[in-house]
Amino acid sequence: MSPRVNLDLITILKTAADIADTEGIDAVTMIELAKRLNVKSPSLYNHISGMGELRVNLAIYSMEQLYELLVRATIGKSKDDAIRSLSTAYVSFVRQHPGLYNAIIFAPNTDNDKFKIAADKIVDLLLLVLNSYDLEKDDQIHIVRGLRSMLHGFSSLEQTGGFAMPFNVDDSLSVMVDIFITGIHSIKNRK
Repeated sequence: MSPRVNLDLITILKTAADIADTEGIDAVTMIELAKRLNVKSPSLYNHISGMGELRVNLAIYSMEQLYELLVRATIGKSKDDAIRSLSTAYVSFVRQHPGLYNAIIFAPNTDNDKFKIAADKIVDLLLLVLNSYDLEKDDQIHIVRGLRSMLHGFSSLEQTGGFAMPFNVDDSLSVMVDIFITGIHSIKNRK
């Protein structure tokens, strides 16, 4: 048996993320975590109250990781370049961390303050990128919703094998994002 790890919440979350990414979100259990961390299950309860709290914290951790990736993707970029870069980064995150991404989608309690703060940071980043287009606030919110829906839908289809045709998936992503950007410009020009 391997030596015990120094147990804290971040270690638990990183281990849960690894389980989620390699075996799926449903494989994240207290028993599996304890096994991976070489501790007895009751030791985990010193850091989390149970599966509900673990799932919420894992979703928050996931959003924080996604946010950091999106920030790095948009540094030094604006308008169309920023939208393209963050779209690619978003899809890359889902490809690299499918279970961790699903932790966000299937979070059991989105009424948690920390969850809301983490989610708002991502929305605020997207709004910051959209500020460079000089759009009305309402239009920005609609665009954020559309962008998230588009990227989530694309990623979900890709995760479940929905792109079986013999065409390059990254080319499809690029075309989709370019069409979306054209839509952003048409909103600006209609006023």
